[in-house]
Amino acid sequence: MKKGKSNYELETRDVNVYYGTNKVLSNINMQIEANTVTAFIGPSGCGKSTYLRLFNRMNDYISDFRKEGEIYVEGKEIYKKKTKIEELRKKVGMVFQKPSPFPKSIYENVVYGLRIQGITNKGILDNAARTSLKQAALWEEVKADLNKSALALSGGQQQRLCIARALAVEPSILLMDEPASALDPISTAKIEELIHELKQKYTILIVTHNMQQAGRVSDKTGFFYMGELIEFGPTKQIFTNPKQKQTENYISGKFG
Repeated sequence: MKKGKSNYELETRDVNVYYGTNKVLSNINMQIEANTVTAFIGPSGCGKSTYLRLFNRMNDYISDFRKEGEIYVEGKEIYKKKTKIEELRKKVGMVFQKPSPFPKSIYENVVYGLRIQGITNKGILDNAARTSLKQAALWEEVKADLNKSALALSGGQQQRLCIARALAVEPSILLMDEPASALDPISTAKIEELIHELKQKYTILIVTHNMQQAGRVSDKTGFFYMGELIEFGPTKQIFTNPKQKQTENYISGKFG
């Protein structure tokens, strides 16, 4: 394959990441196909969230962040100087661990990204709000009261609202950093169901500490340990017949 091109939806080649002199990711190679769910598992501090944030350049905000290697989104190397980061982040949406609605109405939360783009047409905004809330499985619960403050929603509803907000700008990739870790079991089940449905239209990467969750929602799983990608493959194989002893030890609860 020629340098500067990738046939995968997402790909990293020989990626190293440093915070100052501290190396946090070492020689990561991974290829991710479109319309799949990929889970990243591993103990705290192993580099999985740092790896996730490479794909929308969120690590750029960390002052001593430095990376080596190539990172591709939809075939394009995204760390080239000419990359338009706003365009990249439109394509690569992100949902964080803690629900983070803005102190605005439900409606204004969802259309926020479109307003930033300068879209003011009420028909377009209304349609985006309705479509995104339906995709996030929240429409039926809030359609009668879109002007209510988003902060009045439950934690699980707030997280689905944040997913709707990410979907409203029509990304093709969704990054989820522990999206259900702050939620109760019922809300968690709804988020997992949602991930399964969204896969038809989006490519999803999810960081999770919950191995059962990784097993339920993902097609492929990457196990990270101390900044290295120890093993990457079909989720079923990783969980039932891992190739690496370290993976087996982690899955079986011998460390973590």
